[in-house]
Amino acid sequence: MLESNEAGRVAAALAGDQNEFSDLVEPYRHELQVHCYRMLGSLHEAEDMVQETLLRAWRRLETYQGRASLRAWLYRIATNACLDALEKRPRRTLPVRSQPPAEPSAPPAPPLTELIWLEPFPDDLLDDVEPTPEARYALHESITLAFLTALQLLPPRQRAVLILRDVLDWEASEVAGLLDMTVSAVNSALHRARVTLNKNYAPEPLVNLRLADPATRALLDRYVETWEQADVPGLLALLREDVMVSMPPSPTWYSGRAALGAVARGMIFAGEGRGRFRLRPTRANGQPAFGFYRRDEAAGIYRAESIQIVSLDDDAARITTLTNFFDANLFARFGLPSELE
Repeated sequence: MLESNEAGRVAAALAGDQNEFSDLVEPYRHELQVHCYRMLGSLHEAEDMVQETLLRAWRRLETYQGRASLRAWLYRIATNACLDALEKRPRRTLPVRSQPPAEPSAPPAPPLTELIWLEPFPDDLLDDVEPTPEARYALHESITLAFLTALQLLPPRQRAVLILRDVLDWEASEVAGLLDMTVSAVNSALHRARVTLNKNYAPEPLVNLRLADPATRALLDRYVETWEQADVPGLLALLREDVMVSMPPSPTWYSGRAALGAVARGMIFAGEGRGRFRLRPTRANGQPAFGFYRRDEAAGIYRAESIQIVSLDDDAARITTLTNFFDANLFARFGLPSELE
């Protein structure tokens, strides 16, 4: 139910006060964006879907009866907008889920034009509000690439049910009302979703850089140094034997430390590799990440190239996965410049 203050503001918005409406919905923007991102696996689409949600809410404001909270009403609109969008495009994934690893002697395949890859999500866009203790998945875990990759295997409505129940900790009756389902149908969908997720999801250790131990910080600092100094042996020493390296939108990915070593020597650092890259730290999907800049010899500057997410093993002693998102447009969303001197 609406509080009296919110009810008065809704009444003002219903009378045509668009500024009042904006003030009402703005506090929910970030969490709606995260919700749409979980549903869609795309930062760009999540941003568009939040705009679509708020537009639909403004146009349909007269249908809001106040029986549920404004937040729940907005989630209903956002979820249904995402379900509409998912009917029109394929599910998103990562190269490691879509095809076998490539031979390190072969050059990477050209980027695919189809929008089928997951996109990174800046941690700075997360609100510092954790779900209730009863939630099955914590805030940062529920946006890791491992979780999202498994989540995208679910049919859209199962995906929505699992997010609402196990991430946001909504009651089954609330989810039923939001999705126009019966409570038994919600419980059945949740059971099927959990079975699929349990088969396909292996949690990744989360690294809070602000609380990370000195050894973890030293590992990540050393990692940056190996790239900037083109130190291939040093880089490989930081990786687990079965490390996986992918680079969407190219479908190519490499499996194993030996494969990455061959690629690093033959392609990445071929010629005079020292100083070819500069790295700037950030965070994405609950994990350490780096903005990669490549030297432009002619211009004498470093240009934005990719956002790389780094996953560590349980002991935070070795790197297990490197996912490079080659899209310079992402840098602005991570608060990173497009060029470095």
